[in-house]
Amino acid sequence: MGSKVLIVEDSKATREFIAATVESVPGVEAYPTASGLEALKLLPRHRFDLIITDINMPDINGLELIHFVKGNPSYRDTPLFVITTEGREQDRDKGMALGAAEYLVKPFQPHSLEALLRRYLRIA
Repeated sequence: MGSKVLIVEDSKATREFIAATVESVPGVEAYPTASGLEALKLLPRHRFDLIITDINMPDINGLELIHFVKGNPSYRDTPLFVITTEGREQDRDKGMALGAAEYLVKPFQPHSLEALLRRYLRIA
């Protein structure tokens, strides 16, 4: 059984780019969603090994999603990456303080994300 990665990104092009990068890692399956609300509906239905979220989204933003995920005993220890256009140090600090394991600023290199996925999912 492979690893499941939940992707929360409101931009269709970025969501597809992240999903393609995730699925380029052997044995990893992407579960792309377009909003924090969609993600909250999926979380109880699957056991995700890693979560990737944007910050600026309609309905529930990424920081609210991180707060919810890290407050949920089922997902407290699940690695969570932030991928966002918010590159200011204070934004990064806030995301990391809430429990993000990694913080990538768009645009990012796919090989950087792939390397992080391999490290956190323990894939050689």
